[in-house]
Amino acid sequence: MKTVLQRVTRASVRVDGEVVGEIGRGLLALSAVEKGDTRADVVATAAKLVTLRCFPGTTPMDRTLAEVGGACLLVSQFTIAGTLKKGRRPGFDHAELPGPARELYEALAAAIRGHGIPVATGRFAAHMEVELINDGPVTLLLFTLGGVVVH
Repeated sequence: MKTVLQRVTRASVRVDGEVVGEIGRGLLALSAVEKGDTRADVVATAAKLVTLRCFPGTTPMDRTLAEVGGACLLVSQFTIAGTLKKGRRPGFDHAELPGPARELYEALAAAIRGHGIPVATGRFAAHMEVELINDGPVTLLLFTLGGVVVH
């Protein structure tokens, strides 16, 4: 599972001009489910996301999402699973099929909520417009493989 985390002062996602999810201070998580990902990847991703010290406190990266009273905007973004190795067009052979991907995406939202973090979401498989104010800017990559954080 690959997730791009952006520390935000606010973020929202629209579908057909309608806001379907929004947060104030927190993390925007753009997440891609890849073939072979399992519930173990969901658990590892959620655990790292909620315990990550990426908000300022006594140092610039000192406090967690819960400690700052933040929320998470989780957006499914299969293009993160894309590869640019061949040609001029991205390849998506590593992206999971929509059915299993939706299941793990929804499980990730539930797992983050299970840690007591408010979660707003985009709409799976919809064309979305994501608006954010990146705070810092802080952007981090979170990759899991077999339920282990590898990046």
